[in-house]
Amino acid sequence: MSLFPNVKFMLSVAAAGQFPPDMGLDIAIAGRSNAGKSSAINALLARKALARTSKMPGRTQLLNYFELLPNRRLVDLPGYGHAEAPGAVRAKWGPLLEGLRQRQCLGALMLVVDSRRGVQDKDIELLEWSGLPAESLYVLLSKSDQLSRSAGLDTLRATQQQLEGIGGVQLFSALKGTGLEEARATLKRWCTQGTAEK
Repeated sequence: MSLFPNVKFMLSVAAAGQFPPDMGLDIAIAGRSNAGKSSAINALLARKALARTSKMPGRTQLLNYFELLPNRRLVDLPGYGHAEAPGAVRAKWGPLLEGLRQRQCLGALMLVVDSRRGVQDKDIELLEWSGLPAESLYVLLSKSDQLSRSAGLDTLRATQQQLEGIGGVQLFSALKGTGLEEARATLKRWCTQGTAEK
């Protein structure tokens, strides 16, 4: 059963003036193109097609808001890295993301990273760019079902060392359900605690 049975799509934001009121809690979810972010959202929220999945990188080109609970929102960010979005769209992402970062209600960031690639420099940069404390930053090592058990554990240990003092991390598979309850518990904790001090 979903922790958020009444979750619903709210709006897509293409410009800073379109953000919802700066109150309550925004939980951003980000990741490289094709890291499995949309699949992770659908699995976490127990919805089959809430976030649209695609094999083509760059599918998410706006900031998509989903209401989890009253005044508790999940914000789906555009994929970065190899996104095939038009240049004019990419040019808008910088000011748009900066507008999100400046919101007082931005309280947490969940980053989806392909476990076969591992956390890279751009991922670390995004975590640090958020300005959020370690307890409000969390990495899902997605597609872990494509690693052997030993390789998955090795990847997890290496990433824990890499992110020490920066944020939390766990193995995750939207396909097999690996780590699903653990990740949901993190979302629940954030929603219960509210916003973090930036």
